[in-house]
Parts: sequence; structure tokens; C-alpha cells
Amino acid sequence: MTAKLTASLREAPTTVPALAAIVLFVVWATSQAGYPVTHWAPGALVVLVLLGISLGLVGLRAAAMPLSVRIALAALAAYTALSYLSILWAAVPGEAWEGANRTLLYLIVFALFACWRQRGASAALMLAVWTLALIVLAAYTALHVDSAGSASLNALLPGGRLLYPSGYPNANAAQWLMAFWPALLLARASSLPWALRGLLAGGAVLLAEVALLSLSRGSLYATPVVLVLVLALLPGRIRTFALLVPVGAGIAAAAPAVLRVGDHLKNEAVVPANLHSATTAMFAAAAAVAVVVALGAAIESRLGDRARRRARGGMRAIAAVALVAALAGGLAVAGNPLTRLESAWHSFKGGYGSSDSSASRLVSGLGSNRYDFYRVALDEFSAHPLLGIGADNFAEQYLVHGRSEETPRYPHSVELRTLVQTGLVGALLALVGLGAALFAAACALRRPEPLVRVVAGAALAGFGYWVVHGSFDWFWEFAGLGAPAFALLGLACALAPARRRRAQAAPVEPAAPVEPAASVQAPARKTPPAGGRAWRGHVAWATAGVVALAATASLAAPWLSQLELQSAARIWTSAPQAAYARLHEAAQLNPLSDAAYLLAGSIALRYGELERAEREFTLALERSSDDAYATLERGAIASAKGERAAALRLLQRAVRLDPREPLTRQTLEQVRAGQRVSIEALNRSILLKAQQLA
Repeated sequence: MTAKLTASLREAPTTVPALAAIVLFVVWATSQAGYPVTHWAPGALVVLVLLGISLGLVGLRAAAMPLSVRIALAALAAYTALSYLSILWAAVPGEAWEGANRTLLYLIVFALFACWRQRGASAALMLAVWTLALIVLAAYTALHVDSAGSASLNALLPGGRLLYPSGYPNANAAQWLMAFWPALLLARASSLPWALRGLLAGGAVLLAEVALLSLSRGSLYATPVVLVLVLALLPGRIRTFALLVPVGAGIAAAAPAVLRVGDHLKNEAVVPANLHSATTAMFAAAAAVAVVVALGAAIESRLGDRARRRARGGMRAIAAVALVAALAGGLAVAGNPLTRLESAWHSFKGGYGSSDSSASRLVSGLGSNRYDFYRVALDEFSAHPLLGIGADNFAEQYLVHGRSEETPRYPHSVELRTLVQTGLVGALLALVGLGAALFAAACALRRPEPLVRVVAGAALAGFGYWVVHGSFDWFWEFAGLGAPAFALLGLACALAPARRRRAQAAPVEPAAPVEPAASVQAPARKTPPAGGRAWRGHVAWATAGVVALAATASLAAPWLSQLELQSAARIWTSAPQAAYARLHEAAQLNPLSDAAYLLAGSIALRYGELERAEREFTLALERSSDDAYATLERGAIASAKGERAAALRLLQRAVRLDPREPLTRQTLEQVRAGQRVSIEALNRSILLKAQQLA
């Protein structure tokens, strides 16, 4: 195995830069899943450098790449370009720029993993390194939460749902379950060492149990969908089922103890004894499954072909019985499918109030505000069907047209995000790109090498989980989820068979020399001059250099601007003038965002500098004319200065921009009643509401 891996690394030298990118993904997984721009933007620059190293040291033979991979790269590059173009018509250009940069990151990651062919052993190494790193992180997370004090525990598991380390329970669950499928499917590979197979199987149990601590209803519905897809589309169904039996048994054994941690969501405190019991149960189940699978793998490695055929026949019979039992049990538990669907739809439309508050969150129904998010998204798509409203520009539209008390920044669906923000053109480009990439991955599944098929299937399953769960959540915005997903898709593409060259017919020697007729001259074959080839090469490298510089500037500017914003937020109480200077620098670094002016205006209000505050909020509105907060503050300033007509005009507009905000309506009614607004009281109310939301 070691010799085969060494040979694979020699034949696939870009494995080393790809492994460096995987280390970056793991770093993102340890903190907020790479969501803040200050986390993912510098990481995107690192991936860009790794891609440049691969291009410079290894080179790229585009003609040797499968046609489907080239189509995928072209379509995804066009989608990225469209995301940048959407800045031109976006209501909030700064948000559109950040959204386009995130799309660029995913394109770079996909290119790094897809453009160079991989061998089975090198691809297995990359996938195993990422999967094992997530298993180790899941183990650390469980132990860290178990050892936390009471005060820290309620911050880590508010309401019984695990927040750490991503800060969002659903993203937590997705992070672990994206790695669960590669762990499960890699453990099938007979060519991997038996000890590693056992470790991966035990790790799959641990990943599932830690994901269960987040009580994510999305994961509860996404997992069976992915399971059906894995069994229906990936080869090796019998081996998959053979692994599912011990892994599923281990998960089922520890699940009751894990679910007891978050059973009583109404209780403010998490019971440490329940958490300790859950941690013990999940590690015990994982260890037991690891031992069982490792022993089974060791025995399998010593079986002859005849014994293996008998074992496969027995597993087929067991699988058939288990399938019938699962269907019968599912129907018995679910009851009438039509009644269940009707109840689920009613719960989905009814919002949070329609959920059963007495039941565990996982079985309390589909009540949330996503129905309203999707309604607004589809309405905006209907209004802007061709090119959409601009990347990451959903928040302002929901403020105007939404009905719930939430203020989502994103539509909570990767499909609706594509439709509403980039329109039909963007959706078509995304479909072509992903469709071509999936076709290349499907070709890898048909290759004769067993390890190649296993790795390609495992990578596809991890990507598939991200897509399925991301269909009803906002995972596109978490670089720690999106970047590994596109890396998994790219890795599956890198295993596709190389493009076949058309064989040229061998020249036929004539029996005797034939004198060509005087009137017929055989055309001489022209060879392009070497200078022409060199000129085209220089143009290609120059173009790549310009694109790389533009990408670097695009990724670096908003990141550096955000660093200046954070610095100003830390020092404004002790050094306001220095804070203003840093905010001015932030505004110059990011000429599309209004964030620096909004913060500068807020600081000026705290110091009673009304003229400066009005100037800063005016500059903010010049960049984002539909900002409800800046409009509200300008209206309040106008009222404090005695400019009642201007205050009424601005506050009426603020109400139109955010009609469900009670503070804005109260301020408007106060001005209509002939009173002047107290800016200090208004900002205290805004701060109190922000603290409550946090």
C-alpha cells in the first residue's frame, strides 16, 4: 500500500497543494465554519496561491482534461463572472461584492482539485486526511463540551442545541455529516488497511452522534434522502449495507443518551449528568463499532474468493429482508403517508407556532419561517427573472416584503439563492457546471479500479449531503462547508478517465512509387512556427497573471476593510479620532460597502456630533440607498434639529424600507405628534433590541 501511495504521489504532484488546502478547511471547521469574511477571505488568497503553485510547477494540459471537466470549469467561471456583474444592478453593492468573492473561492477550490488527474491511492489519502481530521475535531468537541463548566455549558448548548464550534446548530450538524458519508463509504474499501477501516467506521458513529447534539431537523430529513441516493446510485450496495449494519447499530445504541441532553428545550440549563452519559455512550459505541469492523475487515482480507461470494450472497438476502422490514416499520410508524404530508405542509406554512412544543425538536414538525423566506424569494425571482437582484442582496427585500419577525440575510436554500440572486441565466450556468462535473464523477464510478470507484463515490456522497441539506438552509455562506463540498466534487472529477485521443491511421506503403500527375500537387503540410506557439503561451500566461492580480485585489480589499472596521469598533470609546481615521481607511478599501459610514455615524451620535453623524449616514445612503437604519437615523437627526418636514419624509421612507420594525413606526408617530426625537433614547432602544437578538 505504501509503495502504491508513493507511486501515486509521483504521478499526481498536485496532491501536496491540495492537502494544504484541506488543512485550511479543517482550520475553518474549528471556528464559525469559515463564515466571517475575516476568516475565509485570507484563506481564499491561500487557495489562490496554491492554485498558482500547481499551475507554475506542474502546468496544465487542458487538452488532456475530460471534456466534461472543462465544461464544468467554464460554466462555473461564467457563473462567477455573472456574480461580479450583478454588483452593477444590486441594491447593496458591497454585499454583492462579498457574495461574488465567495463564489470565486468555490471556483478556485474546484479548479485546484479537479484540473489535475488523481490516482486512487492519492485521492484516498486526501479524502481520508480530511475525514479523519473531522473525526478528531468531533471527538475534541464532545470532550470539550463535556468538560465545560455550567456557565460555559449554557453558552455552548443554548436550549439544548450544540452551537460549538460553528456558532449555528444546523451548520454544526452539516459539518459532521458531510464527513460521515466519506467515513462510512471509505470503510468499505477492501484495499485499505483493516485498522484504518475500523477507525473510519467508528469515526462515522462519533460524527453522527455529535451531529445529533445539534438537534437539526434539516439533518434528520436530509440523511435518509442521501441514504437512498447512495444505495440507488453508487456501486457496491452490498458492501455499503454490510457497513451500515454495525454503524447504524452503534448510532442507535448511543442515540437515546444523546437525545436526552436536549429533550427539554424549555429548561434554560443543560444537565451535566445527561451530557456526561451521552459522551460516554457515544465514545463507547464508536469504539465497539471500530473493533467489530476492524475484525471483520481483517477476516475478509484472509478469505478466499469462494468464501467472499458466499458472504455476498448472504448479505444480499439479509439486505432484502432488512429493506422489507424497514419499509413495513416506516409505514407503521408514519401511518397514512398522505395525512403525514398534509400535516407536514401545514406545519411548514404555519411557522414556529405550528410546532409541537411538548415534543422533542426533531419530531416537533416543520414549523419555521422558511415558508415566508421562500415566498419572498420566489416573488423577487418573478420580478427579476433574467438576472436576479444581485448576489447576497436578499436581506433588504425581505425587510420590505417579509411577514415574520426574523431578518434573514439569505434565502435559506442554495437553489433559491441561485434563482433569486442571479436569475435564470445564473441558474442555467450553475446547472450546466454542476451537471458536467457530476457527469465526470459518474465516469469515475465506472472505472475498473475498485479504490477509484470507492473514493469517487465517497466524495460524491459528501458533496451530495451538502447539496441536499443546503437546499433548505444557508450553507453557501459558510466557506467551511462550501469549500470542502466543492473540493469533494473536484476530487471526484479528478478521478474521471483521461480524455482519449483519436487514433490516427497508419500510413500505407504503396507497392511501387507513383508519379503524381502534373496537374495534381499534394498539398504540403504546414507546421505552425515555433514563434507562434511561444507568442500564444506568453499571452496565456499574461492573461492568467492579470486575472490572478484582479482576484487577489478583489479578495484582499474587503478583508482589509473589515479588519479596519473591527479595529475601530475596539478603540472608539478611548480614541474616537483614531477610530474615525480607520473607518475612513475602511471606506476607501471597500468603495462599495456602507458599513464604515454606518459605524462612523453611530459613533458620532454617541458623542453628540449630529453634523458629523448626518454626514456619515448621508455617505452611507449614497452607497446603499435602501438602508433602513441610516434612513431612520437621518430622520431622527432631522427631528432633533427641528427640521420636521425632512424628518417626516425620511422616517416615512424608513417605515417603507422596514415596515415591521416597531421602533421606526414609534419614531414616526412621535414626529407626527409634534414631538422631537430623543436620539439617545432611540439608540438605547436599538442597542437593547440588538442585545436581545444576540
